[in-house]
Amino acid sequence: MTPSDDAVPALDSPYRATGSLRGQTILISGGSRGIGLAIATRAARDGANIVLMAKTGEPHPKLAGTVHTAAQALVDAGGQALPLVGDVRRDEDVAGAVAAAEERFGGIDIVINNASAIDLSRTDAVDMKKYDLMQDINVRGTFLMAKLALPALRKSAAGQILTLSPPLNLDPQWAGRHLAYTMAKYGMSMTTLGLAHELQEEGIRVNSLWPCTLIDTAAIRNMPQGEAIALSARGPQIMADAAHAVLTGAHLRRGAVPSGNFYTDEEVLGAAGVTDFRSYSLGADEDRLVPDIFL
Repeated sequence: MTPSDDAVPALDSPYRATGSLRGQTILISGGSRGIGLAIATRAARDGANIVLMAKTGEPHPKLAGTVHTAAQALVDAGGQALPLVGDVRRDEDVAGAVAAAEERFGGIDIVINNASAIDLSRTDAVDMKKYDLMQDINVRGTFLMAKLALPALRKSAAGQILTLSPPLNLDPQWAGRHLAYTMAKYGMSMTTLGLAHELQEEGIRVNSLWPCTLIDTAAIRNMPQGEAIALSARGPQIMADAAHAVLTGAHLRRGAVPSGNFYTDEEVLGAAGVTDFRSYSLGADEDRLVPDIFL
């Protein structure tokens, strides 16, 4: 599940927020399009400050938008934006993004690990360069973003880390279907599991979020028969609303544990009061929606 389309999400949503991210500073990786941009735009509508780090500084022949056009969309939505061309694989880029966030907005309240690479090839077919790319972006990049942002998060009144990664499940079928990708995504989830425990006494909330269905992204559309598959996917707005609910605590009920969770979008939004998910399906028949590959 890799972010894609750079369109600003539609505002007609069944989710009714009870909290706000106004004044919060969010550092997000890979947020120039798709799910990342949808999440950032939802936060910008509250008046949040968004530090957007993505590789696309110049127009890409196959991908819409750049980090700069995305930043303008966030400003248009009502937030403040700092666009940074950077790669989560480069220590200096991530360190620079953290420093820039602190200099421009005075700190960091939320880190969103959204950048991800995908290759569903089986073991004998996967190119090792793709394997290394997934490990470097998904696992190392997630770990690095969290690690370098920790000093700033500790200064926040309510620091949070949200990673877009699936629930951990040791049923062999998930590894057996796409081992290289599963290891890379589960590495992101292991970061959530470990950091939630490591930081439990410091008040920094660490959670993961994952969609119940396929999400219409460039990664999906670039797959064989991707255009047809996308007709059985939801739009990225469902993940934007779910992320907003997690970050504002709108999903929490009495006695709920606020950190160390592996949420799904439907679970979170259901807890926040959403009972009808049809508007997220972009006109697709709900009965035709394809479950996500990890669920």
